[in-house]
Amino acid sequence: AALTTHVEDAASGAASADGFFATALRSHGCGELRAEHAGRQVRLTGWVDRRRDQGGILFIDLRDRYGRVQLVFNVADAAQAHQCAGERHLEDVVAVEGRVRLRPEGTTNSKLATGDVEVVVSRLDVLSESEPLPFEVSASSSGTVTGEIRLRHRVVDLRRPVIQKRFEVRHQVCSVIRRTFDRLGFIDIETPYLTRSTPEGARDFVVPNRRVTGTFFALPQSPQLFKQLLMVAGYDRYYQVVRCFRDEDLRADRQPEFTQLDMEMAFVEPADVFAAVEEVVADVFREVKGLEVSRPFPRLAYAEAMSRYGSDKPDLRYGLEIHDVSGPLGRSGFGVFSGAVEKGGRIGAICVPDGVKSFSRKDLDGLPGEVRDAGAKGVAWAKVEAEGLKGPFAKHVVDAERAELLEITGAKAGDLLLVVADADSLVTLNALGMLRQHLARRLELIPEETFAFTWVVDFPLFDRDLSPMHHPFTAPRDEDLELLDSEPVKVRAKAYDLVLNGVELGGGSIRIHDRGVQQKIFSILGIDEQRAQDKFGFLLQAFRYGAPPHGGIALGLDRLVLLVLGLDDIRDVIAFPKTHAAACMLTGAPAEIDAEQLDELSLEIQAPPPVDQDVEGATLGSGKS
Repeated sequence: AALTTHVEDAASGAASADGFFATALRSHGCGELRAEHAGRQVRLTGWVDRRRDQGGILFIDLRDRYGRVQLVFNVADAAQAHQCAGERHLEDVVAVEGRVRLRPEGTTNSKLATGDVEVVVSRLDVLSESEPLPFEVSASSSGTVTGEIRLRHRVVDLRRPVIQKRFEVRHQVCSVIRRTFDRLGFIDIETPYLTRSTPEGARDFVVPNRRVTGTFFALPQSPQLFKQLLMVAGYDRYYQVVRCFRDEDLRADRQPEFTQLDMEMAFVEPADVFAAVEEVVADVFREVKGLEVSRPFPRLAYAEAMSRYGSDKPDLRYGLEIHDVSGPLGRSGFGVFSGAVEKGGRIGAICVPDGVKSFSRKDLDGLPGEVRDAGAKGVAWAKVEAEGLKGPFAKHVVDAERAELLEITGAKAGDLLLVVADADSLVTLNALGMLRQHLARRLELIPEETFAFTWVVDFPLFDRDLSPMHHPFTAPRDEDLELLDSEPVKVRAKAYDLVLNGVELGGGSIRIHDRGVQQKIFSILGIDEQRAQDKFGFLLQAFRYGAPPHGGIALGLDRLVLLVLGLDDIRDVIAFPKTHAAACMLTGAPAEIDAEQLDELSLEIQAPPPVDQDVEGATLGSGKS
C-alpha cells in the first residue's frame, strides 16, 4: 500500500520531468506511468517479462520492482529497435527510450496499474542477456515451483514479483516499528555479535579465536544480557531489530539465524511493556494491513490456557475448548479412565458440535495418531444420541455420570465427544491441544483474515525438573517469593508471551534486579557462586552499581511478517534461508575450510562431519504466483 502511494504521488507530479525512481539511467520506474504522462519522453530499464510478436509490431512487457509497462516496437518507425526487440529472451536486461501514449480504445488493461498507457520505443539497448531460466519469473506466471529448485536458485526466485512483494511488506513492517518506537521515546542501540557463551536454553554457534588458542566467541542467542546492562546504564527505553543465532532443531517457523524485535524498559511493570508492544503491533496492522486491532489485548493465565486449550499459545479464532471430565468419567468404572485419576492424572474431553455426521469410523480410528507425539495412548470417543451415549466406553457410564458429563461439556444429540486420559495431566492437556488444532483444520473452522491476539501470563518460574521456564533472570511474582524455599515449582513468574493465532510471537518478563533474589534462583537451578561468576559475573557486577527494575520482550519479526502475509513457512519471508538441516543450498554452506585456516585457528578435524546439501527439509512453499 505504501509503495503504491509513493508511485501514485510521483506519477501525479506532472510538472516534474523525472519520476520518483529516477536515476542516471532511467527517468521513471516501470510501474509509475499513468495517463497524465501521455506525450512524455521517458527512459526505462528493467527485465523482459513477456514478448508478443505480431509481425510489423512487437510488444514487450518490461518489469522492474515497481511494476510493469507495455512497450511497443514498430518496424516502420524504429526498425533497429524493432529488430533488437525481436531477438530478446525473457529476463534479458534492457534500457529503452520512447514516448508515452494512451493505449488505443478497447486495449486498456484494468489489471495493470499502467494499463492505460504504453511506450512507443525509439531506442533499445541490451544491458545484459539471460540464459534459460530454471523456472518462470514472469508476473503473469501461474505455475508452481518446487522448494529444492527455489532454494538452489534463490536469486532467480527472489526476482519473482510475488516474492518481491513479500519483502516490500517486510520492509514496511520494519519501517512502522521504527517510527512507533521513535514516537514512544525508545533509542536504537546495537549489541555485539561476538560475545561469550552463556546458558540460554539452546546450543550456541561458536567462533574460534585465532589470537588466544582454545578460546571461543559465541554468536548471541539473543541480546538478553546486554539489554539488561543497558538498563543499568540508564538507557531506560531500548529497542533493536537484531539478528540472533541458535543451533537447534528446525521446523517450519524456526531458522538457525533469525531476526527479532528486541526491547527493554526500566521502571516498569508488565502492563507498561504490554502497552508499548500493543502500540507497535496496532500500528503495524493499521499501516500494513489496513486493519484496526482491538486493544488492550486479552490476558490469559498460563494455567487457564492449558486447561481450556491444551497449549500455552492458544489459537482463539475458534472454540472446541477442553473440559475436565475427571469427575464423572473417573467414577465410571472404565479402567483406562479410573486408573488415570487414581494415579493423580486427568481426563479431558472436547465436544465437537454436530460431529457425528462429520466423522466416519475410519476417521475416529485415525485420531490416536494425532496425539501420539504428546505421549497419549489413544483417543476415546462417544456419539451423543437422544437416548444416551454410543461408543466403546458408553456402557460404563451410568445415568447420573452421563448427565454430569453432558452438563460439563454442553453436549447435545448429534455431537461427538472425544476423550483423552493419562496419569500425567500435562500429557492429557497437550494431547487434547494437538487434537483441537487437528479438528479445527479438519472441520475448516479457522476463519481467514482474522487476528486473535492474547497475552499469556503467570507462567511457572520453573519447569517440573526445576529448570527455568524462561531464563534464570526472570523475576518471580512478589506474592510467591516465600515459596522459593518450600515449593519452588509453585512459584509463578512475571513472565508473559504474546500469542497471535496460535503462534508465539514473542516472550518476555520483568527481570530480577535484586542480587539476593538472583542468588537464590541460581541456587535452586544448581548454579553455584563460582559458576555464576564464570558465566554471568559481568552482569552481577553491574548490578552492584544501582540496577533499576526493568523488563522487556523479544518478538519474532520473521513470524510477525509471516502472519501478516498469511503464509506458513518462515523461509518465505527470509531472503536467504536455510533448509531444515541448517544448510544453504545456494552457497553450499556449511562447508569445509582449508588446512591453512585450521592451522591459524589451532584446530584439527579428526573426522570430517558429513554435509549433505540435498538434505531433507529442502522443501519450501510452492510460491504460487
